Parts: sequence; C-alpha cells; structure tokens
Amino acid sequence: MYWEGRRLYLLDQRLLPHKIEYRCCISCDDVIAAIKEMCVRGAPAIGISAAYGLVLAACKAVSDGHNSRQLQQHLFAASLKLRQSRPTAVNLAWALERMEQWLERHIDANPEEICIGLEREAYAIFEEDLENNRLIGAYGSELVPEKARILTHCNAGALATAGYGTAIGVIRAAHEQGKKVHVYVDETRPLLQGARLTAFELCEEGIPATLITDNCAGYVMSIEKIDLVLVGADRITRNGDTANKIGTYALAVMAHYHGIPFYIAAPLSTIDLSIASGKEIVIEERSSYEVTHIVDRCIAPEGMAVFNPAFDVTPAALITAIITERGVVHSPDRHKLEKLFDYQN
Repeated sequence: MYWEGRRLYLLDQRLLPHKIEYRCCISCDDVIAAIKEMCVRGAPAIGISAAYGLVLAACKAVSDGHNSRQLQQHLFAASLKLRQSRPTAVNLAWALERMEQWLERHIDANPEEICIGLEREAYAIFEEDLENNRLIGAYGSELVPEKARILTHCNAGALATAGYGTAIGVIRAAHEQGKKVHVYVDETRPLLQGARLTAFELCEEGIPATLITDNCAGYVMSIEKIDLVLVGADRITRNGDTANKIGTYALAVMAHYHGIPFYIAAPLSTIDLSIASGKEIVIEERSSYEVTHIVDRCIAPEGMAVFNPAFDVTPAALITAIITERGVVHSPDRHKLEKLFDYQN
C-alpha cells in the first residue's frame, strides 16, 4: 500500500499472482469496502488501512466545511463503521483507538490541523509496523536453524503488513542471514492465500519453497520434512490463545503430536489483553460462495449448506513461543504477555 495526494492505494490481493493492480481509495467507504472484500487483508495491513480510512473521512469532512465539533462527531461515526468491517483482527480496533486518542488530545485544533495530524499519525502507525516487523524477523530468525524446513499457513508476509512481514518476515530475515531455509506453503483454502500470496512473495524473494495442499501437511510432518511451523496471528488473548486463519489449529495439533515446534509471529498490537481466552474471540464467518466456487466456477451441488469460518483458535498450550518486537515469549501465558506491556510502558 502507499499514500499519495491524500489517496490510499491498495494492492488488490484478490488478483495476485496473475495481475498487479492498485485500488485507489478516495473515501472512508472505499476503505471499508476494500477491507470487507479482502482487497487488503492481514491484521496489521487492515489496521493501517483503517487508520488512513479515518484520514480520508477527515479530509471529506473538512472539504464539506464541517467545524471542529462536527468533524469530531463525523470521525467517531466513521471509526465505528471501520471497526465493523471485519471483527476478528484486533489490529483494526487497535489502530482506530490510537487515532481516536490522538483526536481526543487535540480536541481544540481546527479542522485542517486535525486532518494533517491524523495523516501524520496514520503514517507513524505504518512506519512503526515496518520497524516492528523487522524486529520480529531479527528475534525470530534466532529460532530458525541452518537448513530449516519451515511449514507456514496463509500469508503473514509483506502483503499482510506495512511491507516486511511477521511470520514471513522471520523467514526473510533468516534468508538474508544466509541460512539455507526451505518453506512448505499450505495452499490455505478457501481463498488460497498461501498458493496465491505467500508463494508469490517467496518466489519474488528467491526463497526456496514448495506448495502443498492443506490436507498434505500432516503427511509432510510424518515423513520428517518439517523442522518447525511458523504462522502469523489475527488476535492473541491474555492467556496466549491465538486466532489465525482457519486450519492453523489443526497444524498446531499435528505439530504437537510430531514433536515439532509451533511458533506464532505477531506485533504487540495483535495481543488483546482485554480478552481472557480464545473462547471470547468473535470468529468471522464469510460467504458460502468462497467455498462453493473457485475462480467463479461452481464446484458444489446447488443449494449445498456451507460452514465457512475465516479463523480458528489455537490454545496457548500448543504454542511453543510467540515472537514479538519485544522478544520471544516461550510457553506463553498471561503473566508473560502482560510483562511485555509492562516493559513497553
């Protein structure tokens, strides 16, 4: 993504890897549509996009001649609409809360000052995410042995963040250090983010990789081709339970059975201390069309019932460690995760 001329340009991830095309967002509603339609996806990227969506809402209100009080009312309403665009990824709410806090601190500013200030805050969120990803990569690469064979799921790379990646950022960092890693990429049904996005990123970076079907992962572990599993996260609760793309939980169970380390890579903005456990996470359910159709071709009987949750929850007991920009948390629990935020403050 990039911001230019008070417009947000989002790489349309639905078209990858066959077509590179940017979607221009000139309004908050444009950003909401892009998030809902998964033109942009990945927890950190969604959060950054939402922050810029609020900037676009401010720009529109200023051009409409709103005074400061009207502008603030307009922005809080826009923030609520943005929050509702996708429920599971906590970075969305985190970024908007940060923008709202800036707004509250500058309640006496004039409309144009508010617009400029929010734009700077959104850019700061973007830059900090990029830096945090690099730190996650540096810490995580220490867990990656030479010639490691890594299994990953969905896409937690540059496309899901400001531009470096969380789980893929760890792999990228290890590769940059000269470690001869090989990545096994789950296709990630139903929208194939692994086959379309992660495979695309790894090919672009020249990192050796093999694409496998989702139901092949257990077999690949059983024949000792996997040294570690590395995935991203959309929300991590206070006790370490983690929501990520549907299929992650099954990988964690299989990794546990085979004695393979299972790592989560995510920034602190993905950790939600307000939620005690994974039982409280709202799991988004998406359209049945995503399951019954591939490339707009129907593959199921007409009228077939479909259950299509976008995420599942992996219990903390199955997670070897969570890799953050503040370091690695082994055997995560409430005390260890809360300590990360004590250190931050």
